Amino acid sequence: AEVVGKPLMTLVMPKLQGSVQDVLQKALRGEETSNYELEFRTKSNETLFFMVNVSSRRDNLNRIVGVVGVAQDVTETHKMEIAIQATANELRQLVETANAPIFGIDVNGNVNEWNNKTAEIT
Repeated sequence: AEVVGKPLMTLVMPKLQGSVQDVLQKALRGEETSNYELEFRTKSNETLFFMVNVSSRRDNLNRIVGVVGVAQDVTETHKMEIAIQATANELRQLVETANAPIFGIDVNGNVNEWNNKTAEIT
């Protein structure tokens, strides 16, 4: 009830307003957008991430009369992706600075990892 009648752009993060406007304009021309990631800030200042599909809303004469967005909350998935990336970065740093030589070989037998200690020793 608090948002009905208000412009959607007042609810969208400022950094995304331009791209959201583009998606809405496309829908008003009859072009659908799938899997658009949208970031919202709640009243309690929490950030949520939605995966949104946007399409035209049409009347019984098939005229475009608005836009429909169907969203899925992907906040937890987004948080996990950030944590995985941070873990990968930490692992990369650990390998590079380890006091032991660490190297990797791909499925073809080619070296694809060679840390600083391995370089120092060889």
